[in-house]
Amino acid sequence: MARRLRPVGLDFVTSAQVRLVFAAGLAAEPAAVYRALAVDTEGWTQWFRAVVSARPTDGGRRIGLIGGVRFAETVLEARPDERYVYRVDVTNVPSVKAMAEEWRITPLASGGTRVQWTFAVDAPASVRVLLRYAHPGLGRAFRDAMCTLDRRLAVATATA
Repeated sequence: MARRLRPVGLDFVTSAQVRLVFAAGLAAEPAAVYRALAVDTEGWTQWFRAVVSARPTDGGRRIGLIGGVRFAETVLEARPDERYVYRVDVTNVPSVKAMAEEWRITPLASGGTRVQWTFAVDAPASVRVLLRYAHPGLGRAFRDAMCTLDRRLAVATATA
């Protein structure tokens, strides 16, 4: 059953009860990474294995994950080649009170891009404990997604 979460702003990614932060380096340039994250919503299904459906909506997007998890999101900030932040407004995940995600994109001096993903959640203590145990699995999913995205962007660049 879908539930409405507490609306949060940009500051939530630094103040949430649980903040899981992951980072990876990609060979792709910041503009290409940003496009994949913020513009090519449908493309998420091609590089983030857990995402089975993704479509843009007016001011946000709808996401479906493996296992039937669903999110309706609102974009809070879309700063090209730097930052993409969205909050979850509606989900079928039980017990979660508020959720947002931030993607930071930073050019590397050696070329390429550093991508940092912050997964921010407010939830009861039992869910917070589960999320801390899920940290390694989310980290693997993030790293796998970034490797797949980097390969996908390399192919797109080579064929352009």
